Amino acid sequence: MATKSSTISHMHRRTQEQLLLEYLRRLENRREGRKAVRINISRLKPANRREHHIRAATNSFEAIVTDLMGQMFQLQNLDIFFIYKSEAQMRVEDTVRKVKYLFSDDELFEEEEKSGKKFLTWFDVEAEYDDMLKMVQDMGDQDGQPKKKGARSNVREALKARQDHGDPLNPEILSRAVKALFRTDLTSLVRRQFICNVDKKMVPEALFSELYISIQDLRETMMPGINLTANRWLFQYLTESLDKRILSLLAKSDGSMMTGDISFNVNVSTLMSPDFISFDEGVSAARRGSMVLELQKIDIFADYGAFLFVHEFCREKGYRICLDGLTYEDLMMIDRDRLGVDYVKMNWTFELADGGEDLNEKLQEIVQQTGSKRMIMCRCDDREAVDFGRSIGMRLFQGHFIEHLIAEDERRRQLLKLKHRIERG
Repeated sequence: MATKSSTISHMHRRTQEQLLLEYLRRLENRREGRKAVRINISRLKPANRREHHIRAATNSFEAIVTDLMGQMFQLQNLDIFFIYKSEAQMRVEDTVRKVKYLFSDDELFEEEEKSGKKFLTWFDVEAEYDDMLKMVQDMGDQDGQPKKKGARSNVREALKARQDHGDPLNPEILSRAVKALFRTDLTSLVRRQFICNVDKKMVPEALFSELYISIQDLRETMMPGINLTANRWLFQYLTESLDKRILSLLAKSDGSMMTGDISFNVNVSTLMSPDFISFDEGVSAARRGSMVLELQKIDIFADYGAFLFVHEFCREKGYRICLDGLTYEDLMMIDRDRLGVDYVKMNWTFELADGGEDLNEKLQEIVQQTGSKRMIMCRCDDREAVDFGRSIGMRLFQGHFIEHLIAEDERRRQLLKLKHRIERG
């Protein structure tokens, strides 16, 4: 099961919190007539933090940014921080109303008065500058984590650090959690992220989409305060239970989940279970060909014999197989042809861009041997990941930046349609 938010230089390597802090410091002598609003998406229930709604919320401010009337920052916890000139107040209020409507089904709006926790926090930058500066400086200390040193900050590492806190998962908690999994409708926790071919103009073309349940959302919804990954074997059992729920959801789907080619993470043991056999019997031959089974490297090599068995079975049935979770060091050691998989995913890290000419040449050779249509760069949270991937011959990408490109492309298409309608009168 899957355990899963300008210039192309060092600026991309900084967190939005760091960029916000720099921006505020530059405003110190120009703060007059500046306002700000913080949209507290982190206060919503996990199930209501839908990626497409968050993407729509961030996109809604772009017209104001383009007109040089404001600057937007999306924080690590998904909150949106928008600083703007007071002349844009009416436009910002109108935009914020639309954003609020996107999330209006959350309980927060009914409890705002009682709890004191509001969806929107407004600031007068001129009057509250010092307090705002301190608040942003303190963001690095959230969740008891020390501030990151240096320009780089890995969002996924920060998430893992937060997950490391809390009581460890134990058999009793796991037993309760698994029972709850099969009683709970997890549809709202299912996320979709596209794998796209991205051309040199940054135009994405979807190949397939990955369906997954966010472990973070699952933890916050069902097991707050529990460190799910403290015990590897218990966590493995939990993911096997999640596999079965995903199979059940796909089997009963009304069609919304099954649109287009899809992929989903499964354990090798799940593919050998009666649950998968039952799922497979209910899937047409044509539909099998549109599914990609994503297997984790650690799962494959824990029992290589079992992998070979399910590999033969699934390929014979028509499923495609993707090897997920590889680092560039893994790629240099693994015989990809011998494994006989259709796709290979490599995790993007900033270290790749700093690896020097030797590493670049090795990666170019790996991409050439594997094939640009079979190798996917995942965890692409910024443009630098795509630019680097293309420089070594890769063409397939996945991550939050790709979702942003999809939204941009959709907006361009809508504007073209509108233009054509206007021209036709």
